[in-house]
Amino acid sequence: WNTFCQYLRNQQPPVHISQCGSNHILDFLQYLDQFGKTKVHVHGCVFFGQVEPAGQCNCPLKQAWGSLDALIGRLRAAFEENGGLPERNPFAGGGIRVFLKEVRDSQAKARGVPYKKRKKRKKRNPMKSHDGEDGTTGTSSSSNLPS
Repeated sequence: WNTFCQYLRNQQPPVHISQCGSNHILDFLQYLDQFGKTKVHVHGCVFFGQVEPAGQCNCPLKQAWGSLDALIGRLRAAFEENGGLPERNPFAGGGIRVFLKEVRDSQAKARGVPYKKRKKRKKRNPMKSHDGEDGTTGTSSSSNLPS
């Protein structure tokens, strides 16, 4: 949160958090790419689409999609923790979600790994619970006690 606020203060002219919009957030995310450690192959690269490339290339290092997604989640929460109204949260906007989806898809294609959305797991039936260690239910009787 502090890094993002510092980024806004360093803009020309400086931007107050109340004036922050999705364009400022997108610029910040692209600014962070210079500190990235994830190799993202470009379309013309011989390693584009390969899961494990066999050599080196000059493709750029970028922030990984998962890191950006987690960061947006933390910034979204920090905005509200610092007095921002949920309905005015710029980190929850549709433009940010579209950007993250595009980053995810492009990084998956560059690495040759298709992104598959996980299916939600079905909840277990809460009525099926066991009280005893042996898998039985009910109260113990005195016949189970050692004599």
